[in-house]
This record gives sequence, C-alpha cells and structure tokens, in this order.
Amino acid sequence: MLEIILAVIALALAFFLFLFYRKAQSLQSELDDLSSKKQSMSTRYGQITEQWLPLMDSFPYDPKQFRFLGSPIDGIAFNEDKIVFCEFKFADSKLTEKERSIKKLVEEGKVEWKEFSVK
Repeated sequence: MLEIILAVIALALAFFLFLFYRKAQSLQSELDDLSSKKQSMSTRYGQITEQWLPLMDSFPYDPKQFRFLGSPIDGIAFNEDKIVFCEFKFADSKLTEKERSIKKLVEEGKVEWKEFSVK
C-alpha cells in the first residue's frame, strides 16, 4: 500500500514539475518578446530624437547648416571654417563597427571632394 502511495506522489510530483517547466518556458518566451520590443522602441526613440538634437540650445553648430543623414552617420554640420561629421549617442550606446571605420577615415584625413558634371 505504501508503494502505491509513493508511486502516486511521485507521479503527481512529476506532473507538477512538467507543468512548472511548461509555465517557465512560456514566461521565458514572453520575457524575450518584451525585451525585443523594448529594444525596438528604444531604437525608434533614438532615431526620432536624433532628428531633433540639432535644434537644441546645447548643439554647438548652426542647426540651419546641419544636414541629417541618419545612416551611416547621423549628419553633417557645415561651418565657415570646417565640416563636422556628427553622430549622436544615448545612454550606454556605442559606435557601430561602420561608424568606427568612418571616424577612423575622417581622423586619418581620408576625405575627398569629387565633382560630377552631368551633360
């Protein structure tokens, strides 16, 4: 009789562990989905905000002389004495590999002027 009770308890425990495992998988899936949505919203917020930053008082260049590109860099500020490539970052964001390579090219002076004439 004790063996039957232990077997029933073992089966019940196995059943509840199975239910717990399934619920944990479901919750993990929901967490992954929410995390993905949060990252996507953060990215969209950053992209929208980037377009307004040149209009803020703290932006050191004339906003009328700023051209927004969005990609691969955020924009270019045209001054009387220089041209400035601008990249805006928020919180802990870092330069992408492409942005780092562009920065390196600019710092090494590997920037050219090309004029194309269409007839």
